[in-house]
Amino acid sequence: MSGCDILTGTEIPCPPSWAENPEYQGMDSYFGGTPPLSKAIGYLVVVGFGALFSVFTTAVVYMDKIFSGNATVTSEHFNTAGRMVKTGLTASVIVSQWTWAATLLQSSNVAWNYGVSGPFWYASGATIQVLLFGVLAISLKDIAPSAHTMCEIVRARWGKSAHITFLIFAFLANIIVTSMLLLGGAATVEALTGVNYELASFLIPWGVILYTSAGGLKATFMASYLHTMIIFAVLITMITIVYIQVYSSDQIYDFLNQTVSYSSEECQVLFSTDGTVESSFYYDDNNKKQYACGAVPNNNSGSYLTMLSADGLMFGIINIVGNFGTVFVDQSYWQSAIAARPESAAKGYLLGGICWFAIPFSLATSLGLASTALMLPISSSEAGNGLVPPAVADHLLGEAGSALILIMLFMAIVSTGSAESIAVSSLVAYDIYREYINPEATGAKILWISRVVIVMFGIFMGLFSIALNAMGLNLGWVYLFMGVVIGSAVIPLWNMMTWSKASGTGAVIAAWSGLVLALIGWLVGAKIQGESVTVATLGTNEVMLSGNLIAIFSSGIIHYIYSKFIDPQDYDFSTLNENIHLVEQDLSGLGEQQQDRKVLRHAKRWIARRGYLLTFVKIIVWPILSIPAGVFTKPFFAFWVLLSIAWGFGAAITISILPLFESQDEIGKVCSGMLNYILRKKVEETYAEEEPAAPAKTLEEEEPVPQAAKALEEDEHTLVSQAV
Repeated sequence: MSGCDILTGTEIPCPPSWAENPEYQGMDSYFGGTPPLSKAIGYLVVVGFGALFSVFTTAVVYMDKIFSGNATVTSEHFNTAGRMVKTGLTASVIVSQWTWAATLLQSSNVAWNYGVSGPFWYASGATIQVLLFGVLAISLKDIAPSAHTMCEIVRARWGKSAHITFLIFAFLANIIVTSMLLLGGAATVEALTGVNYELASFLIPWGVILYTSAGGLKATFMASYLHTMIIFAVLITMITIVYIQVYSSDQIYDFLNQTVSYSSEECQVLFSTDGTVESSFYYDDNNKKQYACGAVPNNNSGSYLTMLSADGLMFGIINIVGNFGTVFVDQSYWQSAIAARPESAAKGYLLGGICWFAIPFSLATSLGLASTALMLPISSSEAGNGLVPPAVADHLLGEAGSALILIMLFMAIVSTGSAESIAVSSLVAYDIYREYINPEATGAKILWISRVVIVMFGIFMGLFSIALNAMGLNLGWVYLFMGVVIGSAVIPLWNMMTWSKASGTGAVIAAWSGLVLALIGWLVGAKIQGESVTVATLGTNEVMLSGNLIAIFSSGIIHYIYSKFIDPQDYDFSTLNENIHLVEQDLSGLGEQQQDRKVLRHAKRWIARRGYLLTFVKIIVWPILSIPAGVFTKPFFAFWVLLSIAWGFGAAITISILPLFESQDEIGKVCSGMLNYILRKKVEETYAEEEPAAPAKTLEEEEPVPQAAKALEEDEHTLVSQAV
């Protein structure tokens, strides 16, 4: 089959990818059960890279301990990294742990579904939470600098009931985030390499378990920097290939217009086995289209090239609400704030949010839009499982492209997975074991518990992801669902850190009531819209939107009313830190310089102004400015693409160079220490080789002469000489 043979005798224009690869004709899925890479490559990446990073990170932590004078690793240091992490590394860690499998996969899925609005709403809808969390990060440094977990702060302010409540929500957040990592990761590994899904679900966590349990939070931070660099390297490669090397923005623009120009009948002919409507697989059993062909429903003029997308906007709202839960309720973000220097906490979160924006925006604007422009035979099921990026990369680069996406994905999984693992271990060690089981626990015991929990959590999540897959839940479904479950905890936690009148009882009532109301609204919405409650009807945008909105807003209203009119408090934040105790007296990062109230308040004003301003720009100003454009013109789309490329390159350069520049003293110490160690060893070996062998001694010669007796003999000899 060559060219577009299936269209012979018709006037239907040939899709771009068909001209490049005629084998796509008649295919009902891109991968079709045949992986482009061998199982050996799958095992090499999943197992080999995991082992490599474990060895590398452990070696780096060991060298830092030996050559920089950080030889003692206490439980405090294991879980807080010494509270002295600088701005660049903080930003790099935020980018790393906020880059989920969903960031790379789901962002391109929404581009496949909604066009240019999808990448924008994914990126902006998940950036503002990081920007605003910077306010909480600096508040934490001000009122609870000794904290190890967010639940310790809840316990110190609101007591046991609230502590247990928000501990449950924290675990739910960790489980949901990790399940998305494994759902997307295992599905992609299976599609690209043929490695069994269940086996991949178990193997992937071990790359995280080894180095996280060995080096703790500091090892996680060091590995995260390397992961981030690799992710940005692949990102730059992909956007360069799509828009510079292979195609141009003008070509992609023309291809996207061609995609939406096909009628329903033409799309059925295109996606058929023999070029007839009767043999078409374009629609599923529910009469929903399965491929990117024809006009986009609920988009302005049915175009992919517009921000006027009802479904795109709906996804954006779901994304905003849901991601507030996965930032504000996720212990890993509180832990990064705890680890950062006070002056670095605010700047690190702001810079991290700005740089992270480039990953979903730039990647999906290239790979996501290219998938629809080229009309690759990617089914909606494949797109929902996050297979858009690997399909496009495989089309453009063959096995090399598939391998790059696989490596990029593995970096995202292990970076976020390590952060989630250390977060769960801290919650169990400090908020369960130390709080309720062994209040007198030593630092060594806390350290041991932390490491055991990291291993157990990895095994548990492998089993849980298999269960979710067996239930028919994919990455896209869980991503939309997360806000329904944990959204009700967001506003009470914000109030805990910023509002003196916030009631602990009100927070408990608000969190549980919000969850119950959200689940009821979610189930009722599915029943009304779909006439039956199934996985499919529960996963629609409208139903998920209702559940997400009910969760966050009902909780906020309930907590405000209870705290304002029923149980108003007048809490003195200056007493909060007194109720939080260190296990060991490791005071690193807790000196007078780090506790300067004037500096902390200045930093809080700094991040608040910039965080609120950037939030306003990204979710209000930018979309409004895009409305007059309607359907993008070719020059406007070229500008849009240029912006995504520039943002990607700028973020990559910043996040790669700044941590190295800020840590040049520490790097110099390690290198100097290693050099001195090597040179000293070489000198000792040379001296040992050059020193002549001593002659054999007699028994009398071997008898040592005491130094005091020898000195006395010399003194006597001197006195006799003087007398003579």
